[in-house]
Amino acid sequence: MGDQARGETSPTMQTYVDTVCREIQATPMAATPLETVFFGGGTPSLLAPNQVEQILAALQNRVSIAPGAEISMEMDPGTFGRSQLQALKALGLNRVSLGVQSFQDQVLEACGRTHRLADIEQAIADLQAVDIASWSLDLISGLPHQTLEQWQANVEQAIAHQPNHISVYDLTVEPDTVFAKRYDPGEAPLPAEVATADMYRFAQAQLTAAGYDHYEISNYAQPGHQCCHNRVYWENRPYYGFGMAATSYRHRQRFSRPRTTHQYQQWVAAYVQTDGTLNCDPTPPTEQLLDQLMLGLRLAEGVALPALTAQFSPEILPILHKTLTPFIEQGWVILDTTPARRIRLSDPEGFLFSNQVLAALFEAWETSDS
Repeated sequence: MGDQARGETSPTMQTYVDTVCREIQATPMAATPLETVFFGGGTPSLLAPNQVEQILAALQNRVSIAPGAEISMEMDPGTFGRSQLQALKALGLNRVSLGVQSFQDQVLEACGRTHRLADIEQAIADLQAVDIASWSLDLISGLPHQTLEQWQANVEQAIAHQPNHISVYDLTVEPDTVFAKRYDPGEAPLPAEVATADMYRFAQAQLTAAGYDHYEISNYAQPGHQCCHNRVYWENRPYYGFGMAATSYRHRQRFSRPRTTHQYQQWVAAYVQTDGTLNCDPTPPTEQLLDQLMLGLRLAEGVALPALTAQFSPEILPILHKTLTPFIEQGWVILDTTPARRIRLSDPEGFLFSNQVLAALFEAWETSDS
């Protein structure tokens, strides 16, 4: 979908939707109705409403979608209009994640975004007019040429629009991408790490003061508006993934699909012939433990130690204690003793330096396994 073709006019996109539906139909699924459905990756707002309906119908026929389920879609400004939103809402869409990224046209242009401030303002007006039950405004810090003053204005403008949810991500430069060939992490025009750390602290202070709960390292929500679907990932619960490059996590096995259209179509053709059998090995226990820590520590409530030792072993506690003690003394990690023993990252400093904490945990288990 990277060519910005629209579902109404693109045979390629219709073929892709048909392929996704074939995969859904071939997948063995539990009888439990789906509590969340998330349309993400690429630009799903380029899909026509009838194509979204086709995918929802495939899910409904295969496993059923629970009444009142959270149905979300990532949408980019400039890729949808009010009539499309109304049609999607009629299909059950009740949550939108709007990829604003920045309110400055020059910053948007520098990072290769196609939308501009006028598109953002129109998209927000449409969301408010259609009265989508819950919508999130997504910002990115550390963009090319971005100053602290611009970032402060971004956060203040985001709050002024009063979305139910705000996501604040730090720029990640993925290797072997066009963006990576233009910009080197740590070098101008990308802001220095000390500047992006100040951006994070500013966002945390302003958003929490405005009544948003900082419930996950990059996410803030008004009461009742946390993203239920993303919590499935962070709590390391099982989920189904469908479509190109999508990942499933079932029976403690993680599986990713091919990342190109042609390879994905070939994979689905073979997958259908196997009656939905995935050949993948269970995730090793150490990797499961580290996944649980890496994901759970993203959440404000952190990780419950009794549940962790019940799933793995009480023998993990001495390693955890030894590894985390320096960070507890530093104030980055908090050990809660009531009502249940939990470890969590402090806000904002623990969240800000979470990579250092996690690196120490990974190193500790690599050492213990050797």
